[in-house]
Amino acid sequence: MAKRKMVITMDLAPNLMDQIKSHVPDWDIIAGRDKEVWGPHVNDAEVTLGYKLALDDFSKLKWVQSSSAGINHFPTEQFKSNGIFLTSANGVHAYPISETIFAYMLGLTRKIHTYVKNQQSKVWHHSHMKLEIHEKTLGIIGVGAIGTETAKIAKAFGMKVLGVRHSGKPAEYVDEMYTPDKLDDLLPKCDYVVVTLPLTNETYHLFTAQQFKQMKSSAFFINIGRGKLVKEEDLILALQEGEIAGAGLDVFDKEPLGEDSPLWEMDNVIITPHTAGSTEYYDKRVVEDIFIPNLKAYLEGKKPYINVVDYSKGY
Repeated sequence: MAKRKMVITMDLAPNLMDQIKSHVPDWDIIAGRDKEVWGPHVNDAEVTLGYKLALDDFSKLKWVQSSSAGINHFPTEQFKSNGIFLTSANGVHAYPISETIFAYMLGLTRKIHTYVKNQQSKVWHHSHMKLEIHEKTLGIIGVGAIGTETAKIAKAFGMKVLGVRHSGKPAEYVDEMYTPDKLDDLLPKCDYVVVTLPLTNETYHLFTAQQFKQMKSSAFFINIGRGKLVKEEDLILALQEGEIAGAGLDVFDKEPLGEDSPLWEMDNVIITPHTAGSTEYYDKRVVEDIFIPNLKAYLEGKKPYINVVDYSKGY
């Protein structure tokens, strides 16, 4: 009888591999980031863990644990039609991404990025720095784990926090909650707008020229969700024409960001290469906090229960 097979498309630390193996000692486990390692085995896998997946045959696969919060790169329609469970890595990013969000906010407000450039050129200049973050209004578009942690930190700065979530239900640390159809009512009130949403049919190009025109000319826009949440040419125009004060951007319509993009040269923009969620604890959180608890349930004949993707919603 053939062994049950698990494919892990990641290079995990030995202690994390040992934890997984302890729960499935009789399984055949194929692990490694290189497709040459896992590619020949993936069509025979019952369970997979990782970001990458290239399947020709969906008949044996039962459950996919994504190592990322986003699931747009997976063939979700095939998963749905074949009854395959998909669970995401939502929650592992709350600390690093909330830190990155405040790095953008503080950097733009206190002109740290400008001073770094001045330092490189040995220029001693005030650079017209005058803003502060305390007691300002923060709008969080997408109040999940990341948004909640961001709101929590904002309270240390005495900020007023406005939030948008699909359900409209209140959340801790959020002073006022809005539903997505009220987005344009929220935007004029915010000094900072932070987008943490997943990419779905409903959120594609959620931010266009119309939304940037609703924002204060002194407001900063931050996107750590997905690049296609924003119509990028409209964002560029809003920055060029002073409709908003600046932006912190970790995600883009096309990645890597093209060398010809005007965003590279803008003094009021901070760019990071889709690294907002990077952390030394990433793999540990995916494996210990999500995958192993889900694996225990799966081995008991139950459904995985942490971060189960609702195919109808797209997240």
